[in-house]
Amino acid sequence: VQLQASGGGLVQAGGSLRLSCKAYGFTLDPYAVGWFRQTPGKEREGISCLSAGDVSTFHADSVKGRFTISRDKARNTVYLQMDSLKPEDTAVYFCATDFALVCFTSTQTHTFEFRGQGTLVTVSS
Repeated sequence: VQLQASGGGLVQAGGSLRLSCKAYGFTLDPYAVGWFRQTPGKEREGISCLSAGDVSTFHADSVKGRFTISRDKARNTVYLQMDSLKPEDTAVYFCATDFALVCFTSTQTHTFEFRGQGTLVTVSS
């Protein structure tokens, strides 16, 4: 079983990217899924989360109004649509779950430990 994030790349400030988190070997639908990002020397930051059943979401203040999280059950994939990107959004992004129903409520959560490899997002000024 694994999670695989993709869709990162180089984009100019103000641009958009859509990240994908696809699950292999298990179904994502029953679980909350979160997106995190990390830069060298810093702890990971939980930025967005979608609960089981898509009932609720969490977005960090730093991305609120710019990032949208969604799920495609047929593709067993969770997406992170990132608009109005800023240079400070530059990081490695990865998705994670802890096979529970609810989202984390803090950017510095120590839950959601089952994660996949990340995808690099670079935003140029």
